[in-house]
Amino acid sequence: MSLNHIRPWRNIDRRKSRQIMVGNVPVGGDAPITVQTMTNTLTPDVAATVAQIQAAADAGADIVRVSIPDEESSAALKDIVKQSPVPIVADIHFHYKRGIEAAEAGAACLRINPGNIGSQERVKEVIKAARDNNCSIRIGVNAGSLEKHLLDKYGEPCPDAMVESGLDHIKILQDNDFHEFKISCKASDVFMAAAAYQALAEATDAPIHLGITEAGGLMSGTIKSSIGLGNLLWMGIGDTIRVSLSADPVEEVKVGYEILKSLGLRHRGVNIISCPSCARQGFDVIKTVETLEKRLEHIKTPMSLSIIGCVVNGPGEALMTDVGFTGGGSGKGNGMVYWAGKQDHKIDNDKMVDHIVDLVEKRAAELDAEQTV
Repeated sequence: MSLNHIRPWRNIDRRKSRQIMVGNVPVGGDAPITVQTMTNTLTPDVAATVAQIQAAADAGADIVRVSIPDEESSAALKDIVKQSPVPIVADIHFHYKRGIEAAEAGAACLRINPGNIGSQERVKEVIKAARDNNCSIRIGVNAGSLEKHLLDKYGEPCPDAMVESGLDHIKILQDNDFHEFKISCKASDVFMAAAAYQALAEATDAPIHLGITEAGGLMSGTIKSSIGLGNLLWMGIGDTIRVSLSADPVEEVKVGYEILKSLGLRHRGVNIISCPSCARQGFDVIKTVETLEKRLEHIKTPMSLSIIGCVVNGPGEALMTDVGFTGGGSGKGNGMVYWAGKQDHKIDNDKMVDHIVDLVEKRAAELDAEQTV
């Protein structure tokens, strides 16, 4: 058994929600919290879009969203869906025909606000297309695009306005006997988003899609998303997440997993525990960790690796990880290797990276074999 297990005092009691299907991926209920991202290629460029979807899937994305702003994008969607390794969510704004076309093209889910696509007849047509094609719907409330009557009522975007918008859209679907939906209420302001999501979680049992929208670049957006999503997830709120970054979609997936891994909600790949380094380090910790992160990206098995520069905290951290390496102190040319929490052997620092990669691959194979017994 991996030492990367959940301890009782770390358990999070997740909110009880209905479960829906996004293609073959369950969302809500007792299903694992899924990680999403969105392509930023031009959708009609099928090859580029599929390549980006594949890269995101390789990084662990469970679901990928694709924007469908025009007829040319609708025409490309059918080929994209056929080639995609994961379910595709079609991002639809305002034009009901794009929603119908996307459902017929094989989208697993429509991201659409039913109240924004015209008359009741148009809404019914989109819902019928979704139902006929086993397509779920995500209601996507955003603080930056609230309905005018709500802005008039509340004076400005606020959590109450966002929740009211979401519940209004939910009612439209329920009045049409459509229940395969999830909902988000995103804002770029962490406080506003968190308050809205908390209120929404109490008002509906629908699966909740978490996100801090327009969070920013890789560093600032990661921090903002980690604070906002992390606190909500810690409270048990959230069934699927998307980290919105002005960065490569693969980075969104990586950050999403790191947030979930830090809370013990998903386990995928190698969790590297490393020190910030100091004058006591017996090797270049920062460079070593950077290299190992890249060299170990191919490992999907959940496991832990400690890389600690000296013996102050190294042995203690290594006791709790699958594989560990602790530096012997400043000026010493070798360090101690730990295997399944126990001291095993020493290795020269200049050989440690290749050796650790071999050990991690070996440990991953062992853990995989345990799972199949």
